[in-house]
Amino acid sequence: MSSLDRSANLVMYDNALYSNNRNPNLEPSSSPFSGVRRSLDIQLPRASPARTSGDRKVAGFHPVLTLQASNENSALDMNAPTDMKYEGAKLGEKRFKGHQRHVPLYLAALKGDWRTAKAYLQWHPTAIRAYITRGLETALHIAAGARHTVFVRKLVKKMTVDDLALQNKVGNTALCFAAVAGITETAKVLVNKNRSLPLVRGSKGATPLYMAVLLGKRDMAWYLYTVTEDNALSGEDRIGLLVAAITSDLFDVALVLLRDHPELATARDANGESALHVLCRKPGAFYSGTQLSLWRRCIYSFPDATLIYNMKLSHTEALELAKRLWDLVLHLDNASVKEFIRTPTQLLFTATEAGMVEFLTILIRSYPDLIWKVDEHSRSIFHLAVVHRQEKVFTLINEIGALKDFIAIYKDEENNNMLHLAGKLPHPSRLNTDNGAALQLRREILWFKEVEKIVQPLYTEMKNADGKTPHDLFATEHKKLARDGEKWMKETASSCMVVATLITTMMFAAAFTVPGGNDQETGMPLYLHTKSFLFFAISDALALVSSATSILIFLSMLTSRYAEEDFLSSLPNKLLTGLLTLFISIATMMMAFSSTLFMTLGYGYTWTTVTITAVACVPVTMYAFLQFHLVADIVSHSYTTSLFLHPKNCLLG
Repeated sequence: MSSLDRSANLVMYDNALYSNNRNPNLEPSSSPFSGVRRSLDIQLPRASPARTSGDRKVAGFHPVLTLQASNENSALDMNAPTDMKYEGAKLGEKRFKGHQRHVPLYLAALKGDWRTAKAYLQWHPTAIRAYITRGLETALHIAAGARHTVFVRKLVKKMTVDDLALQNKVGNTALCFAAVAGITETAKVLVNKNRSLPLVRGSKGATPLYMAVLLGKRDMAWYLYTVTEDNALSGEDRIGLLVAAITSDLFDVALVLLRDHPELATARDANGESALHVLCRKPGAFYSGTQLSLWRRCIYSFPDATLIYNMKLSHTEALELAKRLWDLVLHLDNASVKEFIRTPTQLLFTATEAGMVEFLTILIRSYPDLIWKVDEHSRSIFHLAVVHRQEKVFTLINEIGALKDFIAIYKDEENNNMLHLAGKLPHPSRLNTDNGAALQLRREILWFKEVEKIVQPLYTEMKNADGKTPHDLFATEHKKLARDGEKWMKETASSCMVVATLITTMMFAAAFTVPGGNDQETGMPLYLHTKSFLFFAISDALALVSSATSILIFLSMLTSRYAEEDFLSSLPNKLLTGLLTLFISIATMMMAFSSTLFMTLGYGYTWTTVTITAVACVPVTMYAFLQFHLVADIVSHSYTTSLFLHPKNCLLG
């Protein structure tokens, strides 16, 4: 390289460094993996703060050349040794030591600035494999983690095969960083040059494949699975991968692992858990355990619903995984199957508490004796379903015929029968599925009455260890909820009645102050024979009648006795009727308003009338939108509560 070219490159590099390093507080401490699980220890440690020299701020590194201004003929010292220019040059009176001298390379790798990195490496060729952070990461680590594939590709061309296997302080290679980042192309660049990289373990002995699976990087996991030698993985590695795949919802990966290694179905991980035990704690993996909005529940049944395609695919894969795992478990002898279910946790009861009816159905279909199993409190799966208000699980009791009469007589260790359990207040998370305390209490009453139909008549008056009958226990446990329900109902009725009263007042006055006025001689309305006036009259009458009806309904709610039976049907039905009549009154009031505008302005201000009429629809739309969830809850309760214990499809058949 000529002296002139060399000078030009240095000046260009100096300018690039200055423009990139203007923040005096910048330091190689911001890791691209700040959100990564701490268990992997993939993070970039903090480096020293930036240094300053005179009036010029430098981010942890000095310029390539120090421009001396001692005289007018100052020049670049091209004969100075390279180490002097990059490592030993003074900034004021301070020197850069250790990893600090490679801050520009760190910044270039973090930003994907290959031009700056290339210029730096020309003067510092050994920096390509140097540790540039306190965590002992190289530039390749940083670029791979920062998702700069082009930078990595160009950097790898300058590195040896062994350079790619360099590990940081906790043992992670650049491929580990790429696996966590989830950029498959970056991993391909690394593996294509060093085929053994997938076998180099990182933090805590984890393979790059395990890291990708644990963090849910599906594409990366599939790629690394194909390039990782299977015989290099131990049985502990494989069960760890299977558990991680289930935890991360990568059920397709889990299915392939199970296909290639069926023995994993009965294997235990380091915590003593099997894949089935991990799967039974993931209610969201199945439809029954997924909390969907009303409109999502409606479209879920359509096979071509693209909006929730991925969710349905995940549910299907999880169901298939559960079937395969259980089929392989059943190859064990009967004693081993019982032990497998029981340890480390009760597989059956964990799934019951989560409401995973599909999971339970798979188990019970091929192992019917499970319906007789009881937990440490002597409760069957149906008793637990009552405790946790899992109606989809409790539905199964109607499919076992006369056997339900035998199960219904089970009592727990506190002498509570199934009806006692229905009388207890459930966990708040189950109560909060309903809108308002009154509807929560209504659902509790329905649960109690449905369970009452199943137990023997004698059990309705049976006392538990505390001397309480099921009805006594229900009244005691739900006393506060009943008070809250009464308060909620009265506040709702009072608020709605105020609005209905205002509408009644306005519509009554509008009937006597007709738009356009009256004829001075006959006293008849001037627009009496127009269609607009007829529309106004009908709208006004409907608004007046519906608002008056709404007032009477809400008044009856305020004067109700609020007994338990009232919460079951009377109060919810009154609330629903009151809300609907109030909606009709608001809608017809705005219709009357629009017809009045049309009569007075319609003949000369058409666009003005149309615009105002369109705006008049806003209150009606807002009311419908704001009250939709409450009305939907009331309607869905009226429909589903009579059906949730009587399914149309036979699940165990």
